[in-house]
Amino acid sequence: MTLIRPYQPADRDDLYEVCLRTGASGGDATGLYSDDSLLPDIFAGPYAAYQPDLAFVVDTGDHVAGYVIAVADSVAYADWYEAEWLPGFIAAHPLESAGDDREREMIGYGRNVRSSIPREVADYPAHLHIDLLPELQGQGFGRRLIRTLLAALRDRGVPAVYLTMSPDNHSARAFYDRLGFHELPSSRPGGPVLGIRTDAEV
Repeated sequence: MTLIRPYQPADRDDLYEVCLRTGASGGDATGLYSDDSLLPDIFAGPYAAYQPDLAFVVDTGDHVAGYVIAVADSVAYADWYEAEWLPGFIAAHPLESAGDDREREMIGYGRNVRSSIPREVADYPAHLHIDLLPELQGQGFGRRLIRTLLAALRDRGVPAVYLTMSPDNHSARAFYDRLGFHELPSSRPGGPVLGIRTDAEV
């Protein structure tokens, strides 16, 4: 039976797998970089380490095939990331190991996550990432994950949450639009920034 439940430490490998297999604008990023752990070490691992109580997964009974992960305070998360996560990230992913400019750019992003915080962060302090393997898509799990996360953030007194995304992930954009996410003023065609209030009906 497939269900949504809180993240557990034993889910970490599955979390990394889902992140990797959806990391190319929603497609499989396996082999895209010289180290398959690069994307998860930026977009999954630190979230589970920093605020595991804001991570929820879709458990098929055999494995985790989707998740939503978030932090309640993006600025505090960036402070923690720089102090606690970044040294290990730099050691695991030295710039000189990059196979091409695309990989160098991604490593650079992993060294400066603060750069993705939008100017609206005071009003939208939280941010999220959500990923589902193809086997779960189109079945309502994405909406249920967002609904679960918004309730958890609302319980913490967090008023709103934002996300950044690839402009090439058209199916994800359509999903966010259906749920009521809207572009923030800092959003740009090449770097969409979407937000939603935690009391929104999704």
